[in-house]
Amino acid sequence: MTGSADITIWIAFSAGILSFFSPCVLPLIPSYLTYITGLSFGQLKEAHPSTKVRVTVFLHSLTFIAGFSVVFIALGAIAGVASSTFQTHMREGLIWIQRIGGILIFLFGVHMSGLFHFGVLLGEKRVHVQRKPSGFVGTFLVGLAFAAGWTPCIGPILGGILTLAASSSGGYARGVILLSFYSAGLGIPFLISGVLFHGFLSFFNKFRKHIRIMEIVTGLLLMIVGVMLFFNMFGKLSGYLYRWLPMAG
Repeated sequence: MTGSADITIWIAFSAGILSFFSPCVLPLIPSYLTYITGLSFGQLKEAHPSTKVRVTVFLHSLTFIAGFSVVFIALGAIAGVASSTFQTHMREGLIWIQRIGGILIFLFGVHMSGLFHFGVLLGEKRVHVQRKPSGFVGTFLVGLAFAAGWTPCIGPILGGILTLAASSSGGYARGVILLSFYSAGLGIPFLISGVLFHGFLSFFNKFRKHIRIMEIVTGLLLMIVGVMLFFNMFGKLSGYLYRWLPMAG
């Protein structure tokens, strides 16, 4: 189970990174940064910003990440508790929980890739903060609102990880761990983009034409994870990895 757990943790972390590169997050990074820091776009894009600007961006970015992490981790805990409670009363049905979870994640992948769009996943669910309260409290609230915004492109990825948490054993602790790694995968690139904003703009101008490809790749990866969960293949894959990479154990 340890090996299998390690794989799902890396899947959750990778899903967070892929969420960052989704078309509803990556293009909006400049807007989020100017909104939460109160700095102008000109101040952010300077090649050599002052120490004060760097510290402001760093601290507000951390606070923003803390805001959305609280929501994601809470959702993971709820998914884990629901899974644990259900499994306690129906242990013999664990395989069916995994299969249903695998089907859901596969469908999330189909939606993400664009092969077929499911209306329930297309609805706009953003929570907007019209006027940001001043200071770090305001930035934290914006992070909470960001997490509540299950936009059409980030929703399937986050939904897939929550489904994985609900389909795994380990209860609320497992859900907390998976969503903590998901939040880290989303938060670390955001923090780097803020601190190195000038470099981020250069990267984004080159990368934005490939965003659709990233969506397709993300959808395919979700479909693969769904198939693996349906056929209970994580344990077998862990066995192969530990056989070929003994140092990992």
